[in-house]
Amino acid sequence: MDKELLRRVILEYQDVVSQIPLVERPFTFEENGNYVFVGVRQAGKSYLLYQCAKQLLQQGHNLEDIVYINFDDERISDISKEELDLILQAHRTLSDHQPILFLDEIQNVDGWEHFARRLANQKYRVFITGSNAKMLSHDIATVLGGRFWMNQVFTYSFHEYLTAIGIQLRKNWQSTRQQDEVAKAFNTYFYYGGFPELTSVTDKRSWLNGIFKKILLSDVIVRNNLRNEEAVRMCVRRMADCVKQPTSYNRISNLVKSTGVSTNVQSIIDFVRFLRESCLVFSLENYSSKFVEKETIKKHYFIDNGLLNIFLTDPDTSLLENICAIHLYKQYAEELYYYYKDFEVDFFVPEKQMAIQACYRLGDDETTKREVQALEKLDKAFNLQELIIISRDTESSISLSNGKSIRVVPVWKWLLES
Repeated sequence: MDKELLRRVILEYQDVVSQIPLVERPFTFEENGNYVFVGVRQAGKSYLLYQCAKQLLQQGHNLEDIVYINFDDERISDISKEELDLILQAHRTLSDHQPILFLDEIQNVDGWEHFARRLANQKYRVFITGSNAKMLSHDIATVLGGRFWMNQVFTYSFHEYLTAIGIQLRKNWQSTRQQDEVAKAFNTYFYYGGFPELTSVTDKRSWLNGIFKKILLSDVIVRNNLRNEEAVRMCVRRMADCVKQPTSYNRISNLVKSTGVSTNVQSIIDFVRFLRESCLVFSLENYSSKFVEKETIKKHYFIDNGLLNIFLTDPDTSLLENICAIHLYKQYAEELYYYYKDFEVDFFVPEKQMAIQACYRLGDDETTKREVQALEKLDKAFNLQELIIISRDTESSISLSNGKSIRVVPVWKWLLES
């Protein structure tokens, strides 16, 4: 690796940091803290780094102190862990001050965590991003030695999306004409998701197809040296078809093989793990299952509605449940389950004594009865504090015989509650 090249890269990105326009996200950086941000590609991790850099400049740091390196830059994509110190050496030719380092998509460099640990030990401030959930693993955290804050970055929440497109919620917005404006904006968010860059793109579906191909190729197939590319693609498609259903690895394998593509259960287990590591999907366990079933029969959701929608022809009910799953996963992560034992409840948070059903339209007595009875049965078993049905547009309250009630709320209002 050429030190002069790294010097030029540092200078180029200093210009970018000083000039790039930002929609700031609601994130508070701890003073003197070091960070690892992990999330799906294009979720906004780089912009969090830019946001932090600009805040540091506003606090009085010099632009010459900022060292931003994007390891997706093809000019330095072959850098090795042994050459990472050249970044520091290159900066010394530009400034006598200790730099603040912003290392973007550093998972491309095997062994990066040892360099990061040394920087923290030497009292550098360091901000790191990556598109691989293994960066949040116990093994990586052990190497980093507790010197970094570990955070998962998601695409825009609905509230962030509204801010990004210029809609500022007024006080008591639900009782004003702004409610119609919010509902209209949600329609786009519902189908195309919350990737920050997508707010300024006209052909959103083509953009989403492009980012999916980039994730699949770079973060799943190439990173894990997979040869059966068609089997991986078909696995994703079948997972999209089954997004509302508890699904075993064996079932996914059979669905893939039914299309004429060769695979086996162990390969599917590996594929799903790689897809989770790429932050493309996340999985929920059945709270009522035995250990083996918890591990083998899960619900799999996509990290963004736009990515799921590119695979669906009749998307509404799947997208509703998926967007609920994303919202709850952001808040509760490992505390979030589905419940299936004689009856099914879509989402169960035992720590909060809360159960949620996702139902696109409560249009007939039979649908309402099914959703209500599942919540009632779970309430009898766990004495729940909060029972909710998330709908597309219906808002009401359903009284139960035990004096409790189920709140029915439109999804776009529910997403803005917290």
